[in-house]
Amino acid sequence: MSESSASALPSGRPSRQAFIHQESLSLDSSCFSSPPVTFLQELPSYRSIARKRTTILSRDKQSGTLLKPTDSYSSQLEGEITENLDNQSIRKYALNISEKRRLRDIQETQMKYLSEWDQWKRCSSKSWERFIEKAREMTTHLELWRKDIRSIEGKFGTGIQSYFSFLRFLVLLNLVIFLIIFMLVLLPVLLTRYKITNSSFVLIPSKGADIQCTVYPISSSGLIYFYSYIIDLLSGTGFLEDTCLFYGHYTIDGVKFQNFIYDLPLAYVLSTVAYLALSLLWIVKRSVEGFKSNLIRSEEHFQSYCNKIFAGWDFCITSRSMADLKHSSLRYELRADLEEERIRQKIAERTSEETIRIYSLRLFLNCIVLAVLAACFYAIYRATIFSQEHMKKEIDKMVFGENLLILYLPSIVITLANFITPIIFAKIIHYEDYSPGFEIRLTILRCVFMRLATICVLVFTLDSKITSCDNYPCELCGYNQKLYPCWETQVGQEMYKLMIFDLIIILAVTLFVDFPRKILVTYCSSWKLFQCWGQQEFAIPDNVLGIVYGQTICWIGAFFSPLLPAVATLKFIIIFYVKEISLLYTCRPSPRQFRASNSNFFFLLVLLIGLCLAIIPLTISIARIPSSKACGPFTNFNTTWEVVPKMVSTFPSSLQSLVHGITSEAFAVPFFMILCLVMFYFIALAGAHKRVVVQLREQLSLESRDKRYLIQKLTEAQRDMRNRLD
Repeated sequence: MSESSASALPSGRPSRQAFIHQESLSLDSSCFSSPPVTFLQELPSYRSIARKRTTILSRDKQSGTLLKPTDSYSSQLEGEITENLDNQSIRKYALNISEKRRLRDIQETQMKYLSEWDQWKRCSSKSWERFIEKAREMTTHLELWRKDIRSIEGKFGTGIQSYFSFLRFLVLLNLVIFLIIFMLVLLPVLLTRYKITNSSFVLIPSKGADIQCTVYPISSSGLIYFYSYIIDLLSGTGFLEDTCLFYGHYTIDGVKFQNFIYDLPLAYVLSTVAYLALSLLWIVKRSVEGFKSNLIRSEEHFQSYCNKIFAGWDFCITSRSMADLKHSSLRYELRADLEEERIRQKIAERTSEETIRIYSLRLFLNCIVLAVLAACFYAIYRATIFSQEHMKKEIDKMVFGENLLILYLPSIVITLANFITPIIFAKIIHYEDYSPGFEIRLTILRCVFMRLATICVLVFTLDSKITSCDNYPCELCGYNQKLYPCWETQVGQEMYKLMIFDLIIILAVTLFVDFPRKILVTYCSSWKLFQCWGQQEFAIPDNVLGIVYGQTICWIGAFFSPLLPAVATLKFIIIFYVKEISLLYTCRPSPRQFRASNSNFFFLLVLLIGLCLAIIPLTISIARIPSSKACGPFTNFNTTWEVVPKMVSTFPSSLQSLVHGITSEAFAVPFFMILCLVMFYFIALAGAHKRVVVQLREQLSLESRDKRYLIQKLTEAQRDMRNRLD
């Protein structure tokens, strides 16, 4: 009995294990052997698609594509690799190293079956690509201020670094503009004047111009006072007025070389068109990249929160103080987002009476803003009129300070307006009940309009003063020849004074405000007044508006002062070093930091606005105001633009017909309609792409829900299996 039982016991244990194994197999099969269609129909993605497409049964298969995107992508990828053996095609795919190695092996295998000519082309293209990469790496080491900008990026983050990169871009832009003007206008004159080439000047006597219109007394007071050179250097008068710095120096109709005659008036106009077109294309090209980044970053609020929490850190920061500042910046951004969310909820809960009240208050406050702008514009207008009427007095009748004040009165008023109005706008915006982000954008927009519009007001005031005569008619010369014998030079002098005065203000603020403030805050920190005052913040928007203001002056003044881009280049170089020293030793970064992608796009957008505003007064001056008869290359033309029709008249008849046809209304109207159709097509295409992006986001959300559902089902199956085993 015992032996039988003992013999039966070992024989029974395997049977028990077999039973357990069979039970587990039956459990697994019971859990996972159900029809796949029935199981997949319980997924959230399938239910969502079934609700959306109940009327189209043929599209139910698309729910399967949501479940297995990897297989279709890998098959599509292998098909692309099979068709295209380019070395760069593997790098652009988001695959791991093993997959890329496998695909590279496929490439090398398929290379063996190609002809020798195809293999040579592939090898040569790879060699050329490697050469281009090496050349790009070498050119990065030749970048201007590369080490300084990287040091700033490491200490203060990408937001402040983007400001200095933008300043470097303006230096290069002005340098290229100067080279264009130098090659087209200044170089032929210098080659002829200094007898470097066998050429001579072409001077055509003015026809039909009164003798009074050709009189140009250059204002020069001699060397009576020791400060004459200082005034001339700061105002562009005296010994600088008849130099190549200003328009009046180029009173030449052409340069005669050995085989041809160089048309200097045409080159002067083409240089202006060339630097404006180059600036526009360069800015648009750089801004498109930032626009793409901003378009990708236009996410929902929940995604914005996730990006700030999980991907908001700037890993370029190495300083402890900057790390603490970045922490506070992230906290500020999250608080601002919560505040915007609270304001959105508050707006949704507003009653009709509250809505009417807030819109009435905003209307009243905007009227105050317009009144402030009008007062500033009127002050600039009156200062310009007063300065122009009194600047022709003899220098010996005024002392040094009075003379300098008269010369710089418009610049002083413009600077005061640019300093006072942002403070007023910042106070007004708090009562308009906007979200924090919109408050910043609206304040910056108002300051941009104020800074750039002041230049346009100055130019339009000068234009109105040039074309108006008080006591005698202007029909004789077409402009006020008594007050402005060479009005282009005097407009150039005003732009030159604005440029110099802006540089003086930047240097004075840094030396006499920022440095003493840093010393007082550092060594007198026990005083509560200095503690409340604190260090000067390095506000990125304000600094950007300052250099955009200077660049707008350069664009307007380059026509009237051909060497003004060179002055602007030197000015921006000085500003770079001054701002770098100020940032490192006297200022602290603003707690409201900008991301590099947002900053670059914002900077270029403001710069593009400045370019558009600069084109308006330039176009009016070139096309409508009569050119000076006493100076400049356009003494034989009524307006500056007349040189272009004269050039067209020298073309062959067929080419003339083509040019007249392109510039006629019969061509402009259909061309405008075609542009509108193309624009509507791209708008529709962008809308379709936006809908696809929304669908892909929904698909990603459904896939995450599917994963949670599958994990839940797997957990339940494992729990049931443990319960059955127990």
